[in-house]
Amino acid sequence: MTNQPTSPTGLPLPVPSPGPSPLPQPLPPPPGERTLSLRVMTMPKDTNQYGTIFGGVILSLIDQAGFAEARRHGMHRWVTVSVDAVQFKQPVHLGDMVECYTRIERFGTSSVTVAVEVLAQRYFGGQTVEVTTARLTMVSVDETGKAIPFRSEPTVGRS
Repeated sequence: MTNQPTSPTGLPLPVPSPGPSPLPQPLPPPPGERTLSLRVMTMPKDTNQYGTIFGGVILSLIDQAGFAEARRHGMHRWVTVSVDAVQFKQPVHLGDMVECYTRIERFGTSSVTVAVEVLAQRYFGGQTVEVTTARLTMVSVDETGKAIPFRSEPTVGRS
């Protein structure tokens, strides 16, 4: 029997691995489960003359959320290779809280397909609306930009 430390509720606590780790690698969620990858409050710099958020701002958030999800599966440089069509269903207003939820749809050797769901929590009223969805293909690359298996040893965060 091992002497594993436990929490006050009796659940086992994680045991640290021996030796330093360059960067802690976040645990990926179970397959098919979505996770909150990004939450941002919209600001005046993000708005057009109508008081709604530029579509390009939302596209940038989608790209960042896709990267965050891919990074959970391999500590490498990740590049966006493709983004499926994005159709905006609801506008995002100044002060709304934008949330990007992600989940992996497909694993390749050097790529992952990430589904991104964008929601907005209204500043006035608090209701949540679906803004858009997207599907991105992210590829892990080395320092020269060559595709590498994302399950390989980390290529970033090393000393």
